[in-house]
Formats: sequence, structure tokens, C-alpha cells
Amino acid sequence: MLRRRWRQRKPRRLLLAEDKLAHAGNEVLLAGRLLERGAMRYTPAGIPVIEFRLAHASEQIEAGQSRQVECEMPCMALGQMAQLMADSKPGDGLTTKGFLAARSRNSRTLVLHVTQIEFLEGNENGFQT
Repeated sequence: MLRRRWRQRKPRRLLLAEDKLAHAGNEVLLAGRLLERGAMRYTPAGIPVIEFRLAHASEQIEAGQSRQVECEMPCMALGQMAQLMADSKPGDGLTTKGFLAARSRNSRTLVLHVTQIEFLEGNENGFQT
């Protein structure tokens, strides 16, 4: 009987973030109402940071069917965006644009890091009046 000699195969290389996924998009546009806003704080480098929660409600089409969507998104704004959010009040309507990231190295909870804010009511050029 002839025995086959099994050669050990090299494991296939997994595509890591530094490969193809590093260039994939991560951009979120979300409109809603401000639910709550934390106090302004500062990073060790002196950059202003503010955390807030955005309530979103809309009607979306999925698989050809209409669907009601309601959710709350934890958000974080830094720098100039944090200063814009400092004057906002719960109930204010706003549209945010940003990217999703983990809250911290130890927490995999997603947070929307806001890079642009447009206030939908009582504003001029993105600033509340």
C-alpha cells in the first residue's frame, strides 16, 4: 500500500487592517435630536472634548420594504466641534458627520467621533444663534 506523505501547508495569510481594509471607508452621516450632553473636559494635550447622545428616528427602505428606525448613538466631539456642542441644549436638532471608533482601547463599544455638525434650527452657518 502506498502511503501518501502529507506535506504541511503554510497557513493562508489573513487580510489585516493594514492590508486592504485600511483604505476602506468609515464615514457616517446621522441626523437627530440631542438627548443629553456631558460637560466639557480637556485631554492631557489641552484639546476640548464633549460627549453626547443623539436620538435618531427615520423611515428606511430595506429589501424593498419600508422600515421604521429608531436608535440612540453615543457621540464624541473634539476641538472646534466640542466648542460648538458646548452651547447646545437637549432637544436641539442636528446633523452630524464623522467616523465610528471604539470608545477606548479597553472598550469595544462604538462611538461616533463627530467631525462636522450642522444645527437644524436656530443657527447660522453651523453656529447656534
